[in-house]
Amino acid sequence: MSPMPAITIERPSPRDAGEIAALYLASRAEALPWLRRVHSDDEVRGWIKHVRLVSGESWVAREAGRILGFLCLDGEDLDQLYLLPGQFRRGIGSLLLAKAKELSPERLHLFTFQRNMAARAFYERHGFRLVDLNDGERNEEGEPDALYEWRRSFSTGDL
Repeated sequence: MSPMPAITIERPSPRDAGEIAALYLASRAEALPWLRRVHSDDEVRGWIKHVRLVSGESWVAREAGRILGFLCLDGEDLDQLYLLPGQFRRGIGSLLLAKAKELSPERLHLFTFQRNMAARAFYERHGFRLVDLNDGERNEEGEPDALYEWRRSFSTGDL
């Protein structure tokens, strides 16, 4: 029996934009089927390629050449963290979150939709605390969201 390929956390290249966009679209469709779509698939592909991969820091979780997850970090703002459907509970999200904490070791904050209970539970397990709830006025989907924050001082042993 051959060993499982290692999951690596690495910077994506511009040629990864299509695979990341497909992952993003598939993940949102599966995890957030109730979420109002405000952009076409083509707009999302362009946003990934021309905005997300060129601003802030982007990282992917890759196994055997395949991208299984990605994150985008703008300073202390964890702007995106998505996994490919079917890749949950393998530690991939935890690996990506550890990279975010490594890059912003004192503080991180993020928004997630209030109804996304799986994401909320994931972040709370990783030491994030709920800071604020909103009626949806601060996101383009108009969906009530939750602001979370992680600080190194909240817990020990996070890194």
